[in-house]
Amino acid sequence: MGFLRKIVASRLAALGLILTVAVAFMAIFAPWLTPFDPAAQDVTQRLIPPFGRTPEGLHLLGTDALGRDVLSRLIIASRISLLVGVAAVIVSGFFGVMLGLIAGYDDQRAGRVIMAVADVQLAVPFLVLALAVAAVLGPSVFNLVVVLGVTNWVQYARVVRAEALTLREREFVQAALALGASTPRILARHLLPNVMSSVIVISSLQVARMILFEASLSFLGLGVPAQIPTWGSMIADGRNYVSSAWWVAAMPGIAIFLTVVGINLLGDRLRDLLDPKLRHMER
Repeated sequence: MGFLRKIVASRLAALGLILTVAVAFMAIFAPWLTPFDPAAQDVTQRLIPPFGRTPEGLHLLGTDALGRDVLSRLIIASRISLLVGVAAVIVSGFFGVMLGLIAGYDDQRAGRVIMAVADVQLAVPFLVLALAVAAVLGPSVFNLVVVLGVTNWVQYARVVRAEALTLREREFVQAALALGASTPRILARHLLPNVMSSVIVISSLQVARMILFEASLSFLGLGVPAQIPTWGSMIADGRNYVSSAWWVAAMPGIAIFLTVVGINLLGDRLRDLLDPKLRHMER
């Protein structure tokens, strides 16, 4: 509770927490929050504006080109967008942290190979690499998580390696090494806990980035299958009706904006609280 009070002490962080919790709540309880069947089509009720009524009821955010309720699809789509964002961060964080620890602890051999691979991957723009891999694997939720996960481990690896290079010279690591501790034990028991604050901060900010990339790939038709609603695919569905039915593309765009802003505000506050240098400056 004390840590939570420190977070909400900042108004911007409190706003970020509210937005993040609201999106998470919407995603978790989506099947019970949708006022209509998100897949139900009725072309006779297409492009109804927000707060428009049909025989089925009130459509708070209107309907799309196929007569589907925009609000219901927006709520259901939050599950995929948030799931992909969180799962991709878990995958990239796992590989990035593991490789970063190895590279930092064994800087002479394995570290140089890992960082060389990281440098090569950094030479290719992330979105271009993700597009290429997604085009080869095809659209699916699993493939999308794999694409975003394996193409985003470099940032974790570089940060963790930099910290591991310093930590391996500390007295507690040298003492464990002198007592005969194995390399896996040193990495797991002594180095990993000391880099977790940085990993948490990176992860909190990377979730928002992964949501944006998921929306970009889905917009291009390389994300999840077309029958599964996502915020990116909803924007793609509404791009031809921007002048006549702005709400079809604008509503998922607003949802992405609020989600990304909320996560970034919360991530910035977590960085302030977990970064030792920033904590020292606040004191």
